[in-house]
Amino acid sequence: MKSFIVKSGVLLLVVVLMAAVVPKKTLKGTWEFRGGIYNKKKTGAPEGYKLVRKYDDKRFEAFVMEKDSSPQMYQAGEYLLKADTCIETETYSGQPSQNIGVAIRYLYKLRHDTLILRTTLSSGMNVEEYWRRMK
Repeated sequence: MKSFIVKSGVLLLVVVLMAAVVPKKTLKGTWEFRGGIYNKKKTGAPEGYKLVRKYDDKRFEAFVMEKDSSPQMYQAGEYLLKADTCIETETYSGQPSQNIGVAIRYLYKLRHDTLILRTTLSSGMNVEEYWRRMK
């Protein structure tokens, strides 16, 4: 019995230590829009300006960045990662938006330095976006 208790205690300690060192899932960093596919139509990155997203552990902010101009925030919100799903809830939009407070679920994938977001919007539009991590 004593051996079972010791083995159980050691196993519990190993599980707790492993959980402590498993990195927390996050998109933390700065990402630049590189293009997307919208209803099967491929679109490249915009010319003359950049779309940039900055993520911390729980929040994101999106900016339009033009040369010789200050960055203009066009969107902000919160996000949560669960398995292969990124749930974004917009809390600010620089344009009128029906998505304020609405949780949008994306399937997400990190491939090397690229974040891929896929979803079907409430309008029925299929979206696949590519965001490259900035150095």
